[in-house]
Amino acid sequence: MSDETNPKSASSNFESAKAHAKDAVDATKAHLKDAVEDSREHFKSAAEDLRAAAEAKAREFRGTAEAKAKEFRGRAEQTYGETRERVRTFQEDGEAYVRENPTKAVLTAIAAGFFLGLMFRR
Repeated sequence: MSDETNPKSASSNFESAKAHAKDAVDATKAHLKDAVEDSREHFKSAAEDLRAAAEAKAREFRGTAEAKAKEFRGRAEQTYGETRERVRTFQEDGEAYVRENPTKAVLTAIAAGFFLGLMFRR
């Protein structure tokens, strides 16, 4: 009798093939589990690198924005100071003109008030 026709031998071969297939499935599962774990670690590392790069870029933008804000604040303070000086000079010149020419100043103020009254009355 040959091994192929022997029921015990066929059963033994089937059990051996079944055990071999189970071992192959277990090995594949273990390999996939390792691959998934490696991928998870890789993605985690990539996410941390991305977060660190984003934080660095945010710090850079914040520094640039603070420098620009300081620059604009300085310009605004300078412009405010210059404007205040011009207004003071204009006021002083106006007061000097009124002291030197009181009649002209009063007549000019009356004329300006009259024309403004006409304009706003309509």
